[in-house]
Amino acid sequence: MKTIVVGCGKIGTAVIRVLVKEGHDVIAIDNNEAVLQQISNLFDVMTLCGNGADSDVLNEAETKDADLFIALTGVDELNMLSCFLAQRLGVKHTMARIRNPEYNDRSLRFLKHSLDLSVSLNPEMLIAQEIFNLLKFPAAINIETFSRRNFEMIELRLPADSSLEGMTLREMREKYNGKYLICVVQRENETVIPGGDFVLRSGDKIGITAMPSEILKLFKTLGLFKKKAKSVIILGGGRPTYYLAKMLSNIGIPSKIIEKDLDRCAVLSTLLPDSTILHGDGAEQEVLVEEGLRETDAFVALTGMDEENILLSILANMQNVPQVIPKINREELIALADKLGLQTVISPIRITTNIVLRYARAIENSKGSNIETLYKLMDGSAEAIEFKISPTSGTIGIPLKDLPIKKNILIAGILRGRETIIPSGNDVIMPDDRVVVLSADSALLDIDEILVK
Repeated sequence: MKTIVVGCGKIGTAVIRVLVKEGHDVIAIDNNEAVLQQISNLFDVMTLCGNGADSDVLNEAETKDADLFIALTGVDELNMLSCFLAQRLGVKHTMARIRNPEYNDRSLRFLKHSLDLSVSLNPEMLIAQEIFNLLKFPAAINIETFSRRNFEMIELRLPADSSLEGMTLREMREKYNGKYLICVVQRENETVIPGGDFVLRSGDKIGITAMPSEILKLFKTLGLFKKKAKSVIILGGGRPTYYLAKMLSNIGIPSKIIEKDLDRCAVLSTLLPDSTILHGDGAEQEVLVEEGLRETDAFVALTGMDEENILLSILANMQNVPQVIPKINREELIALADKLGLQTVISPIRITTNIVLRYARAIENSKGSNIETLYKLMDGSAEAIEFKISPTSGTIGIPLKDLPIKKNILIAGILRGRETIIPSGNDVIMPDDRVVVLSADSALLDIDEILVK
């Protein structure tokens, strides 16, 4: 599939990496020749130096033949204009990065309709939403939601004193009965779809699927439940902080924001009257301690520097802050952060590439079962995909125990109307069901690809 990506910054480069891995024919457009040279060194793609909103540049890229056009520059207006021109040149599917809060209010729906925009991407708002979900459920290190929030996957790390140490999944089901499923486990560098005889160990990162209420019940039974944060310190005053503080304010949780730019402090004071805005350098340990680091329930590091976010989050861990969440862009630093004890990390790049990947696969599979949701899990080593089942699927009407399902693939949930089914061998898939599939080593385009042919 031919895809054009305009804007080759951190997120643009990550999107190109994912698309190339998926086998797409990619053309990268940027107005910086040095950036394009780096892209050429990293990937087997065509590059074109120029303005993504210049019709001559778009014609040179043969935009009319593209299946998907993605604009990811740092300027919202340029992204929208690029997508508008691409659509006029014949591209059916366009995605634009739109970050300004003014555009992401009531006007966004109008803009998408007027520009015939397929998808708008706001990494900053998505970051804030993910952190907000984690602050409400502190025991989790990652939360992914399916089908209108009726079904969730929670990732957590089993502590050293876990009651599940040495227990098989079958034994766990017998002891802690409930409507849940442990569907994926990461141990060191290996990710597996476990069977009933799989033995859990302390330090395992496990993925649990269930309805939110069932997950909460299980966590309480296992003694893993932690009360949600009632006070939050946020380091950095950028757009993610604005969105997060607003969400917290809406449910009555006070936030204290530390920002070293005085002008930005003045702006935030106007935009966020319910938050405490402090002018200071959060990189100074004394500032954080004076502002209540030891007493806060949660510390969120959202500066533009990965290293600073990591180091100050380690400091917060040393001060026994119950919940610590740093934002990290660079993939190589995410693994380092985990080794340094920072289990919960937010990656804007991963969040954005998940959305792009889901939409790109949906375009490729327009005749089959629709891909409703797609998440990369366990540090990218597994995928969870939600399919809407078409009437022609070969999975329909056959008990799951009789389906010839490939190795390292698991049906983790069936969502039928308002009913959530944690599947057993006797359950069947029906037309219009939404089915959540876990895959440890396959990139699935259609539900029927889970079957051994």
